[in-house]
Amino acid sequence: ILKTLNSWFWWENIWMPINVTWAHFVDREGLVFPKPHQLYATIPYAFVLLIIRFFSERYIAMPLAKALGIKNVRRVKPQPNPVLESYFRECSKHPSQSDIQGLAKKCNCTVRLVEKWFRRRRNLEIPTVLRKFQEAFWRFSFYLTSSIAGFIFLYDKPWFYDIWQTWVGYPFQTLLPSQYWYYMAEIGFYWSLLFTLGIDNRRKASGGAHWELQLGLQGRADFMAHVIHHLAAIGLMSGSWCGNYVRLGTLVIFVHDTADFWLEAAKMFNYARWEKTCNMLFIIFSIAFFITRIILFPFWILRATLYQPTYYSTTPVIAYFLFNGQLLILQGLHLYWGYLIFKILKRFIFLK
Repeated sequence: ILKTLNSWFWWENIWMPINVTWAHFVDREGLVFPKPHQLYATIPYAFVLLIIRFFSERYIAMPLAKALGIKNVRRVKPQPNPVLESYFRECSKHPSQSDIQGLAKKCNCTVRLVEKWFRRRRNLEIPTVLRKFQEAFWRFSFYLTSSIAGFIFLYDKPWFYDIWQTWVGYPFQTLLPSQYWYYMAEIGFYWSLLFTLGIDNRRKASGGAHWELQLGLQGRADFMAHVIHHLAAIGLMSGSWCGNYVRLGTLVIFVHDTADFWLEAAKMFNYARWEKTCNMLFIIFSIAFFITRIILFPFWILRATLYQPTYYSTTPVIAYFLFNGQLLILQGLHLYWGYLIFKILKRFIFLK
């Protein structure tokens, strides 16, 4: 069954233009092509990024947080109690009054002690401001580095200025070393986020800037929604790698990362309670978001993926519809997020 599914998945008619097979993608005469098996390397790269994250959060983010006035609040741990811990994990974090009375009898202690235990135990689940600052710092650092690297990799490429060049010579476009590392770093980053979802801040509502709460960036984000998002990002980048849509893929990555680091910077200053700086950074983020996601992405990227391939092939392959379907869904999300950002800016400007 697995062999059959594998043969179906790698069927040339899904990925390649007509009369092109996988045999044509053997490196030759100075041409180097992306190979699906290279994507396995993104897993160890993800662990390398986790190591870098650990040291950057510990030795850069923590001193920076202290310099900004963010204190490391030490929470009081409840006394070890297997019965209450089991109920907390398996039943409910907010037991009813009758359940509390039953647990008090079972543990041979007062109702007030049980209530106090659950209150302290719940507080341990809430990430501290310092912890949230560290996570925002790591994402800010990666997105900023990725944006700078992306610009260095792309500024001298003809397809950065003329989007038609993304299809010239397709599918026999050679893979550049910069494109390889750009893809490996991005996919590895999303793998690392996936690996740490269980220990990272679950985005619970915990006060903070009003725009964060409304956007859902620090609101009640569903755990599975994050899993699906990260897997979708990995799938889209991996698919574009296999189909050698690398030129367009690097442009898509660059367009997205250039707005994200402004948001993470705004969150960092929000945690430090630098309100004016936070608001200014959020306005810059909003401008960058509308330029990159509402203007450049549909009128530059989607135009290149939907319209231009028809000039190079009269019979679009199945991958054309798969990738464009995902990109159109992504653009739908951009419009929804843009609507939310616009509402927040409207309230910010007119209601102060």
